[in-house]
Amino acid sequence: MEKKDVGVIVARFQVDNLTEGHMDLIKQVVDSHYKTIIVLGLSPVKCSMYNPLDFEARRAMILDKFPDVSVLYLNDTYSDIEWSNKLDNLIKHMTGPKDNVYLYGSRDSFIKYYSGKYECIEIEQTVYVSGTDVRRVVSKQVKKTPDFRKGVIWAVNNQYPKSIPTVDACIFKMDNNGNIKVLLGKRNVEPKYRFIGGFVPPGETWEQTVVREVKEETGLDICKTDLAYVGSFVVDDWRYRKEVDKITTTLFIVKYSGGTPKPNDDIDELRWFPLDEVVIWNVVDEHKPLMESILEYFDR
Repeated sequence: MEKKDVGVIVARFQVDNLTEGHMDLIKQVVDSHYKTIIVLGLSPVKCSMYNPLDFEARRAMILDKFPDVSVLYLNDTYSDIEWSNKLDNLIKHMTGPKDNVYLYGSRDSFIKYYSGKYECIEIEQTVYVSGTDVRRVVSKQVKKTPDFRKGVIWAVNNQYPKSIPTVDACIFKMDNNGNIKVLLGKRNVEPKYRFIGGFVPPGETWEQTVVREVKEETGLDICKTDLAYVGSFVVDDWRYRKEVDKITTTLFIVKYSGGTPKPNDDIDELRWFPLDEVVIWNVVDEHKPLMESILEYFDR
């Protein structure tokens, strides 16, 4: 078969070693062209689950198997049109004015997002191995080598420092004498009480997490429209005291609307406390600033 001028593969190759499917894709393009360029997508998010490897690591992996190809990178952008233009300019600087250029990708590749000037060819892979599955398997393995430990240290130290979001809820009610009481929970492993709350998972809003955590830890139903924002606080959590990453919690207040509180999840005891100056001494240290803000909130 007559060879064409330039073949360009646009992919990510976010695996520890090229799979059989990757090898087949690259080999097809290399065998069909005088020059092969591989453009690796580069995410602005470093060392993530979807993009764990940087450019240099992937470039070295490819050149180890295909030393004659050119390996470049292209930063991800917000706009598919802008990204397509940048890809075209990158290819233009790597090819001659008379070169015929063909872009290659698999069925689920960049092709459906590309709006540039070059012809795209979809290659049907005879062997398909999911990169997500490969990364999942690799994540379960611990190697007993210095290189493995160096890789872990590199990945951790090349992430952006994170603020870890949590939420806490101050559930309050008025007793028959008009005094305010707040519901606090206690874990058996801790000496004092705390507000009800937890970590905000990906895909949930702060309000949704408050509603869910209150239900899980107390059995009470609350409505997110009844929540009032009190403030946000950097939590002096002992687990993160010597870490760069820190927990930041958002405190909401909500009026008790009925039901019998029942401790559940990681809460072993629930108790109503009178809201007075003494209550703060019954609260774990990391939640004392939160309780101080609740006292100020009701003073106002």
